[in-house]
Amino acid sequence: MHFDLLQSISLAGDASVPNDDRAGFARTHAWVIDGATDLGPPGLVGAQGGAAWLASVAHAAFTGSGAATIGTLYADVAAHILAAWERDRTRDPEDRWEYPLASALAVRLGGEGLEIGWLGDCVGFLRSGGKVVRLGPEKEIRNSEAERAASLAEHGLGSPKRSAPILANLRATRGRTGMRVLSVDPGHMAQVDSAGIACAPGDEVLLMSDGYAALIDSYAAYDDAALVEAIRARGLAALAEELRAIERADAACTRFPRFKASDDATALWLRIGG
Repeated sequence: MHFDLLQSISLAGDASVPNDDRAGFARTHAWVIDGATDLGPPGLVGAQGGAAWLASVAHAAFTGSGAATIGTLYADVAAHILAAWERDRTRDPEDRWEYPLASALAVRLGGEGLEIGWLGDCVGFLRSGGKVVRLGPEKEIRNSEAERAASLAEHGLGSPKRSAPILANLRATRGRTGMRVLSVDPGHMAQVDSAGIACAPGDEVLLMSDGYAALIDSYAAYDDAALVEAIRARGLAALAEELRAIERADAACTRFPRFKASDDATALWLRIGG
């Protein structure tokens, strides 16, 4: 079996700020990466922001890997990140909050079906025989972030220039030990969550960053199956425009509490070929 590309899309949350998402596929594996927004100015790895740097390094590692399992695929990516960190770092981080971090979800076609591995909160779906199965983490991760944003609403949500209380809160939760994400801290990548599921030629796979999955996990515009069917009927771009319309209608981030008015939104739609 192999992957065939149907559609892909990646939109910056703000056109004035680099997009920290990446997505791609090879013959038998595919991935989506969501860089965690920097909480300070560039300078840690040169002029490029840390999130964009990490997403680009991880994307190159996924692209070039010939790993035979999802576990060794992530091991290849982790080794590539750590080597690039030693090569590209221009100074020490101010604190752990400055560590470049990213979520990632990858899938691989193997002899037993589809292998799934993830670090963080990217989302995937398998459509097989008319049924839709969610791949990756449960949506509670996203709910927790919304609750935290709501608790800080009085300090102003959605502004590109964060208030001091919001920035302090974000820094306090960033880079803590025990996280499972792509990172320059090997401890963050030591345990990759994984699963497996049967698949067949003709099945379809969707991978998306949480910015695109906000349609279901934050805004409840669809449930999982309805989102997949809407994408199949209307395409990724039409659903992305619907996503942005919801966000524009709630520019103050009061109906749907969130730290950014719009997040980077990326999705990859593949079909499994025989």
